Amino acid sequence: MKIIVETETNLAKYAIDDDVSIESTATNITVGDPLQFTIADLNDTTTTVYANITNTPDDWAGNKYTFDGTTWAANANYVEPEAEEE
Repeated sequence: MKIIVETETNLAKYAIDDDVSIESTATNITVGDPLQFTIADLNDTTTTVYANITNTPDDWAGNKYTFDGTTWAANANYVEPEAEEE
């Protein structure tokens, strides 16, 4: 997996398959070729991208963990989203 981490906080924001391209610029981050989606609020100065990560937690979700390139830690401020009513 490629993990996109907010550099200042080490919050793991996105987990992307290794075979999916990521391009980080001063403006934003684009994912996929062809383009799958754009991350408009992150860029190459605010994030670090780690590749070939094999120990992603089974219950991974954006912002649920911090990651420093080696070690995962639970984010004490993470709040599980409420389930949608059916």
